[in-house]
Amino acid sequence: MISCPTVRKDEIRSHYNLATPFYRLLWGRHIHHGLWEAQEAAPIAAQRLTETLAQEAGIRHGERVLDVGCGMGGSSIHLARTFECDVTGVTLSPFQRRWAACAARWHGVAGRTHFQCDDAEQVDFPANSFDVLWSVECTEHLFDKPAFFRRAAQWLRPGGRMAICAWLAGSKTHDAASTKQVYDVCEGFLCPSLGAADDYRQWFEQAGLTVERSHDWTSRVWRTWALCDERVKRSGVRWLARLLDRNQVLFLDRFETILKAYQSGAMEYGCFIARKPEQADPTA
Repeated sequence: MISCPTVRKDEIRSHYNLATPFYRLLWGRHIHHGLWEAQEAAPIAAQRLTETLAQEAGIRHGERVLDVGCGMGGSSIHLARTFECDVTGVTLSPFQRRWAACAARWHGVAGRTHFQCDDAEQVDFPANSFDVLWSVECTEHLFDKPAFFRRAAQWLRPGGRMAICAWLAGSKTHDAASTKQVYDVCEGFLCPSLGAADDYRQWFEQAGLTVERSHDWTSRVWRTWALCDERVKRSGVRWLARLLDRNQVLFLDRFETILKAYQSGAMEYGCFIARKPEQADPTA
């Protein structure tokens, strides 16, 4: 795991309060990577990632889902509309919470979604509350990742699943140049640390979960940053970012850094599906 000790929680909250309009302008309603098959449009690729993760997780109609790091509510709304899931979304940003709630009303799923502004590392839910814990590109922002997985596993019912997509430190990130690339991404994108795929498997196992499937989607997602970097340069949005906050400028300037980190192998992009064991039969 590669750490960036200068990142602070209040900076992460401020980033998403300020940067959400940039995400929406540059990318669309899903604040996450696209999953490409060819040269299709970015919104199609971003929607494919959501749909593919739902398929991998085996989402069923009417399930109770906790969306950790729900952003503008894109995934939550999709799960509520497509599967009639009862979705609770958690975001650190009050701005995103309001946006997600308004979007849910617009799409007619306000009755099946609930969005709350909370710190994923502090919020708590009753045991066995959810069938699925869903988190797309949020665990990067957690300071104590093992502790989160242990707590989150308790919120799942027996047999429930955890579906995670995450930016990862590359499995071969051992040299100084690769480590520097990952550190620069952590600094620019306000990630306290990036774990490798093996770290995530260990955190799942320590939480009592069994990893059923994992995928390396690096080659299918890195085009996200080529397009974002191109759009930033073409739109001139960097000049607006300079008026708001220096961290927003650093964020935009590191688009090329994360692209190169994926291409060099310093970073990877992983998908993990893990399951909580069923309760033992008391009559056995």
